[in-house]
Amino acid sequence: MTGASRGIGHAVVQACAAAGDQVIAIARSQKALEALDDAVQAAGAGPLTLVPLDIKDYEGIDRLAAALYERFGRIDALAACAGALGTLTPTHQATPKMMEETLATNLIANARLIRAFHPLLQLSAAGRAVFVTSGVATRPRAYWGAYAASKAGLEALVKTWADELEITAIKANLFSPGPTRTQMRARAFPGEDPMTLPTPEEVAAQLVPLLRPDFAGNGQTVAFVRGPG
Repeated sequence: MTGASRGIGHAVVQACAAAGDQVIAIARSQKALEALDDAVQAAGAGPLTLVPLDIKDYEGIDRLAAALYERFGRIDALAACAGALGTLTPTHQATPKMMEETLATNLIANARLIRAFHPLLQLSAAGRAVFVTSGVATRPRAYWGAYAASKAGLEALVKTWADELEITAIKANLFSPGPTRTQMRARAFPGEDPMTLPTPEEVAAQLVPLLRPDFAGNGQTVAFVRGPG
């Protein structure tokens, strides 16, 4: 589970742990991971397997996959929730460093996860992988060039992989949460009232079923649907 320290990833970890899953929580901050583990155990679940890792550490991803194979022999699901907004700016003013970091986090890191974790998912009876995308991947808007390009690339990558998985037991899908009450959303829309938005927990409740063995979809983009009220 990448992006486990906050937002949707944080909520997905809690939901999976509450369901009795053995969760591997990945995030950059050791302190944030420990706080998450404390919260999960206080709720009567866990403990988690904590992995402090920047997903731009591509060799670190490879080492993690090897370590998980040694410890567990397989993984049954991958939820890729980590993401970087980058800087909202006119495309012609986007700095090379910002573009590279946004693409590295949202696209290249996920390609490396696929490469490293495919063999582990293949060892599961029903491996499932879900990647968090965004509406701007297909509906770009002004000033969102880096983020939109990275998510469009992610969608193409995951759907290509899913097409290759048709003859396997692995299923790979995308989940589009829409506007959610997260720090990233607050950075992008500082004037927005966050209380009008669904919580990460509400969103996670619709993502988690895509990780289950009985979810048969493959190559789909599943969008969060807010209920009444």
